[in-house]
Formats: sequence, C-alpha cells, structure tokens
Amino acid sequence: MTIIIAGLGPGDPGLITRAVWEAVSQASHIYLRTRHHPTVPHLPQGPARHDFDATYDDADDFEQVYAAIAGQLLEAAAKGEDVLYAVPGDPLVGEATVTRLLKEAHRRGLETRILHGVSFVEPTLAALAGHVASADALEGLQIVDALDVAAAYHPPINPDLPALVAQVYNRRIASEVKLTLMNQYPDDQPVWLVQAAGTPEERVEAVPLFEMDRDSALNHLTTLYLPPFSRPGGAQEAVTGFEGFQGTVAHLRAPEGCAWDREQTHQSLRPHLLEETYEVLAALDADDPDLLREELGDLLFQVLIHGQIAAENGEFHMGHVIAHIDAKLKYRHPHVWGDVQADTPAQVKVNWEKLKAEERASKGEGDRSLLDGVPKTLPALAQAHAYDSRAARVGFDWPDVDGVVAKLHEEIDEVKSASTPEEIAAEMGDLLFAVASWARWLQVEPEAALREANRRFYNRFTHVERAARAAGRPLSEMSLEELDALWEAAKKATAE
Repeated sequence: MTIIIAGLGPGDPGLITRAVWEAVSQASHIYLRTRHHPTVPHLPQGPARHDFDATYDDADDFEQVYAAIAGQLLEAAAKGEDVLYAVPGDPLVGEATVTRLLKEAHRRGLETRILHGVSFVEPTLAALAGHVASADALEGLQIVDALDVAAAYHPPINPDLPALVAQVYNRRIASEVKLTLMNQYPDDQPVWLVQAAGTPEERVEAVPLFEMDRDSALNHLTTLYLPPFSRPGGAQEAVTGFEGFQGTVAHLRAPEGCAWDREQTHQSLRPHLLEETYEVLAALDADDPDLLREELGDLLFQVLIHGQIAAENGEFHMGHVIAHIDAKLKYRHPHVWGDVQADTPAQVKVNWEKLKAEERASKGEGDRSLLDGVPKTLPALAQAHAYDSRAARVGFDWPDVDGVVAKLHEEIDEVKSASTPEEIAAEMGDLLFAVASWARWLQVEPEAALREANRRFYNRFTHVERAARAAGRPLSEMSLEELDALWEAAKKATAE
C-alpha cells in the first residue's frame, strides 16, 4: 500500500497538475484536508470524498488536529488500501499535517509518494507585487503556518525578513496570531491580508497589525504578509530583530569594522559590562521606560560582543548561549514543562533548590556550598542579601521578624562596646549584615533601597549647595543650625 499526498494548487482549478488529476481520477477514496477549497468542486467525479473539517472544529489544540489526521490516514493504509490525501497548495509548503504524516509513515515503514502542486506562495507574491517594495521569495521570505504562530508565545519569525503566515482561516485564529505577533511587532505594523490568491476572488488589503482580525471574510485561503521591520526614515519608529543586531556587532568586529571594537577581549570588556549593568539598575530606579529601553540595548550589546568574540575564538556561538539558558529554564520549571505541581512561589523555590542540588551532584559538586553560586564580585550589600536569602531557603533563619530586630540591636551594642579599630570594623560589618537580613524580612531589596537613599541624599545635598551659593556663603563657614535649616528646606523642595 502507498500513501499518496497530492497538492491541489492555490485555488484556481486551471492550476491543478495533470499528475494530480490522474491520481484523483483513478482513486476509489480521496481524503481532503478541507472541502473549503475552490478546486474541490472541479475535481473528477467518482472517488468517495472524506474531509477533516470537523476535526479542526472538535480538537482542543492543533497538535491534536495533526495527530488525528495522520492517525486516520495511517489506519486506512494499514488496511491495505492505497490512500490519497489531497491538500491545498503544495504538500511540502506550509502543511503541518503532511510533515506529521510523513514522519509517522517513515517510522512504520509505509511507502509515500508526493504529487506536487502550485503552492500558495507564487500567486500570493504575484498578488502582492503591486503593493509591497519587493515580492521575491529569494529575498529571505519565511513561510509559517498560522496554527503554529497562534500556538506560540513568541513569533517563530525573524522580523528583519519578510514572512507569509498561511491559513489564517477565521477570526479566532487571526486574533491568536495577532496577539503572538504583537509580542515582537509594533501594534501599528502595516501588514497585508491576501484573500484567495490566484483566483478571480483575489483581494489584497493593507491593515495595521492590531486590526487584522476584524475582517469577516477570513477563510482557508487567507494569507498574512508581514514585511520586514521598518527602517530609520520611515513613518514608524525604527525597530530591528535580534539577528540583525548580531550582524551589526559582527560587522564592528570585522576587518572593515571598528578598530576599537576589534581589539576588545573578554577581559577588556569587564568594566563596560559592569557599568552597563549599573546603568540598567539606574533606569529601573528612575522608573523610566524610555531610559530602560536604551540601557537594556547597551547591556545587550555587551552580551552580543562577548558572544561574537567567543565565536571568533572558537569557544562557542550565541546559539549555544541561548540553547543553554533555554534548556536550563525548562529543566528548572518542571511545573511548567513537566508534571510537577507547584502552585505557589514558595513551592517553586523549594523545587528550584532541589533541582539545583541535583545539578551540583551530577557535576560532582555535591560538597559545593549553597553560597558558592553568589558572585564574589557583587557589591557587598547585595552579596550579603544574597547570602542571607540562600541560607534562609534551607531554614537557617529567625522564626519571626522580632528575632532579626533583636539581633540588630545586639549588633549595635557590640559596635558601641568595641574598643579597637579592627573590632569596630568587624562589628560594623555584622551590623550591616543584620540590616540586610532585616530588609529581606521586610521584602526590601537593600541594594536598591540604598541606591535610592543615595539618590535622595544627592538631590538634597546639591540643593543645599545651590542655596548656600545663592546666599553667597561657603558651606564650610555655616553653622550646624544653618546647615540643618537648609537641609530641611531641601527635603521639602525635593519631596517625591
């Protein structure tokens, strides 16, 4: 027995191939992925027709659809009959059911034969020719299934290149596709809906992305065209995809790039990485989204230039970096990608520590301290907070906040009673560590709180300086009472 998979073309009956026509003419049964295709009524009469339209309506998700279609076709083949499965367009262009069917047939040792048809791509590009700057499939065109996009959380698309999203067959799918795309594309990104390409009913409509699901005429012959991201100089704000930025960084390191960037090493970039990290924190402290966007870009550049240097040195590629963290996140979230139950943040933390302990054991690091994962280069207050938090995860903690407050007073008394400079420094360190622990109990991130206090002090003190200059007097000549008055005025003037 043989499973024959035939392409019915894009919708114009005149585009069906002779080979497909003859196969349908000779078949006793024909399985149609959908009857909602303009070519179907024009097929040779005689074969019994079956379709899977109800399967799409009844299934809870698209994987169930693919599995159900492949399973029914394989079951028919297992009975010893030749199976003819007819799909819109070409079987190997945007047909997820065919991919699933071929895989399962190969696994079972069943013979398959592909009868190609004109895909939806060619007439769609022809329809777009008068509407977009370029409609050439060789210019990086990506082809994705609307069902795959709808099921994703982030579009599987490089936004620097054009893309066709096939089979946007109703408003529900269009809405889900839209929401996924809006995780990467601006809401007002221009897109094109192409209806019934290559047929007399062909229609092309340009709409902003957020309106793409408002068209009531969406059906199995609807394709969405996504142009590349807009560039500087256009009406929209310029945006770029990750791959495009990687190209920019690689260009900087190329012989024809920048002399400064070419000479950088992992070690020479250390201070820049630290500086950019702190500037991101400053943007967070300022609660300024525009500044955060800018500073995250500067930090991302540091990540990518390290990745480019590593690639040039034969150490690793950026794909390895992403694959590693992707696998780690999925491994450490078995309650999301597995069958572990964790409904509260506390349960998640317990599972997290258990998995990290298993990782250490698998690496032969079973005796490694729980605290060894905290970077030694962290600022001291942030490091104290991290040490204290990790110890608390395994129960090394006070039973309630009163215990840590009592410890704080104890450390203050010990600072007061210390007699030598060394003792005073040691006791002051213990006091600061106790403060970090108290901050954890109060759900305050101490490093951020101290930075905010520093910012307030800077604003108030510089206000005092300006007031003193306006009065024509140096700060050093003012009395403590005068300085205190200026300070109180500064607190009122800079109140936030």
